[in-house]
Amino acid sequence: MVKSEAKRSSTSRIALGILVIALAAAAAAVWYNRAPIQGYADVGTSYAARVACSCRFVAGRSLEDCEKDMLAGMELVSLSDDPEARSVTATFPLVTTNTATYREGYGCVMEEWEG
Repeated sequence: MVKSEAKRSSTSRIALGILVIALAAAAAAVWYNRAPIQGYADVGTSYAARVACSCRFVAGRSLEDCEKDMLAGMELVSLSDDPEARSVTATFPLVTTNTATYREGYGCVMEEWEG
């Protein structure tokens, strides 16, 4: 019975070691590709904010209805609106946020990027 417990303990350590290596490899891949990820996230949130702002404040639809217009692959982008400011903010979690605001005579325009 002692050998069985020792074998399980050894197997658990091996599994934990593999898990740690896999997490480290995933973290390294994200770090290596951080610039393209940031770029795609900025473009995606800008697009989503601009389209949702137009849908919400030009077309007069609800934000929930506007979310149906988002392209495939943008499931991680979340939208929120501020009716008083007449703006929509799109967020890609832990990466970026962009806001589009409705301006009379101009439609929805993006907030200036800082970076």
